[in-house]
Order: sequence, then C-alpha cells, then structure tokens
Amino acid sequence: MRNCWGTEELSVRVTSESRRLSGVFPGGEKGGLGLKNTAEAIKISKWKNFVNNDNTVGYVFAAPFIFGFVCFSLIPILTSFYYAFTDYSMGAKTITWVGAKNFLHLFQDEIFVKSLGITLKYVFISVPLKLAFALFVAFLLTRKSRLVTVYRSLYYVPSLVGGSVAVALVWKQLFARKGLFNSILAEAGLDTINWFGDQKLALYPLILMSVWQFGSSMIIFAAGLKEIPTSYYEAAEIDGANGFQRFFRITMPCLSPIILYNLIMQTISAFMVFTQAFIITGGGPNNSTMMYALYVYNQAFKYNNMGYACAMSWFMLIVMSAITLIIFKSSKLWVFSESGD
Repeated sequence: MRNCWGTEELSVRVTSESRRLSGVFPGGEKGGLGLKNTAEAIKISKWKNFVNNDNTVGYVFAAPFIFGFVCFSLIPILTSFYYAFTDYSMGAKTITWVGAKNFLHLFQDEIFVKSLGITLKYVFISVPLKLAFALFVAFLLTRKSRLVTVYRSLYYVPSLVGGSVAVALVWKQLFARKGLFNSILAEAGLDTINWFGDQKLALYPLILMSVWQFGSSMIIFAAGLKEIPTSYYEAAEIDGANGFQRFFRITMPCLSPIILYNLIMQTISAFMVFTQAFIITGGGPNNSTMMYALYVYNQAFKYNNMGYACAMSWFMLIVMSAITLIIFKSSKLWVFSESGD
C-alpha cells in the first residue's frame, strides 16, 4: 500500500529503520516505540546536519557583529534620520515634526558655516601633510636595517594613543604660554607665541597633532613599497634614471592604489576629528577651532537641541560622500593599474 507521500520506497525504509531500533516488527508489541525512536533519530540527524553546515558556523561567528551592528549602528542611524526632521531634545516627552526646517536653518547659522569652513581647512591641510610625512618615513624604514621592526613600532605608537584625552592634554601643555615650544623660542631669543590665544594660529597645533599621528598610514605605505618589484628599479638604473626619476616614475605610480586608500580613510577620519578640539581649545578662541563634530556635540548635549544636531550629522554625511565620490572619480586620472583599466 502506498503511504501519504505516494511512494512505497519511503515506507519500506521507515519500516526497516523501525525494526532495527525496536527489535520487533511494526505490528508487534513495541512497534509504536520503534516508530517514535525512528522519528527522534531523523530529528537528531537533521540537527547534526544543521549544526555541521558551513553556513551555520558562519552565521554563529557573524552573530555578535550582526547584533552589534543592528543595535548600535543601524537603529541609531535610522533614529537620527527621523530626529533630523523633528524638534527633538533630550528628555522631551513630545516630539514635533518640523519637516526640513532644521536643514533650512543650517545656512542661517553663522557658527555652522564657520565650523564647516574650519573643518574643510583642517582636512585639506592635515591630510596631505600626514600622507606625505607617512610616505617619507615609510620610504626610510624600508631600507635594510636590523632595527627596522623596532623603528616601525616606535613610529606607530602615536597612532595608537594620538587621539586619547591624555595625549591631547600633553599636547596642550607643549603649546602653552610656558610650554616646551615657547621655552625653545625664549632660549633662542625670539618672542613667545600665544598659540591658542591667536585666532589665526590656534588651528595649526591641532593640524600638527594630526600629522604626528601618521603611524597607520606609514605601515600601509611600507607594506606597499615592499610589493614593488626590484626589477623595475634595476631596469631604470640601467637606463640611467636618477633617484628622483625612479621615485616619481616607478614608486609613485605603483603605490598610487595605496595612496588612494590612505587618502580616503584619512579624509574620513579628519572630518570626524573631535577630541583634540574638545580637550585642547574647546572650540576657541572665538570659535576659530570649532570643528564640525564639536559643534554637533554642543548642539546635542550642551544646547539640548538633538534634532538640529541630527540634521547637521546627515549634512556632513552628504559632504563626506560627495568628497569621497570626487576622489574616486578623479582616481582614474592618477591611479596606476597594470591591467590598463
């Protein structure tokens, strides 16, 4: 007789499995128990197959990241997008929908426009200087030396601690009225400089601190320099190329994809600078170091204007995306590809 699935083969297999587990025929005294054991065995087999599946293992290991991303990134992002169109403030019982009012108010805010200009200035000065200095140090550290690993580690340390509060306080003391740099100027018979009291100079110690944190870019550049075949340099040397020509005709083109990567990563990082301005200058004097992220923080937590701060954050996302897109589009003109694409 055919079973409900319409196949005799499955019925025979189930019956045989039942006999094996129960030791009796299905029609015997323990037939029901045998069928039950068979069902349990099938369930256990399916569970083992599920657990031992490569996809299941991948999902298990990815679960902590997925949970963290959803709870601490995706949900806050969506929430901030909603708040950007409201007048939400911390602790408010009601939220009023105001539409695009927060975005329209941005360009009527003088401090917003000033902070945007200061941040762009900071990015356009600090990022090229950091990359140039990182490439220079990486070029020196790729020379054959017994202590090259130690040197790389020492140069990488500033990138590990450069953004911390403690280092920002130390940097503040270095440029203080009676700090190290002014002491050197005084010993040399020169006038001391009020670094953080002069609106025209206050930003440059922050830029210098950013350049000092070149370790991560340097390590990436050093790895890229090692991947350039030495045969290129040998052929160029035979053709009579000098060091300057070898650097700009071989090193720079071969390193251009890594330069593109470092340029994008450091640009994004520079737009998000916060700790230095918050600890060292607090945005002063007269908002001359009011970084964009610092102003967002002030609007959200100092002035309790979270909706406006969310609108500022989304505007900065648009600016960063536009600049990143420009860098990607322009890379076709200066990034070298062996495939010629």
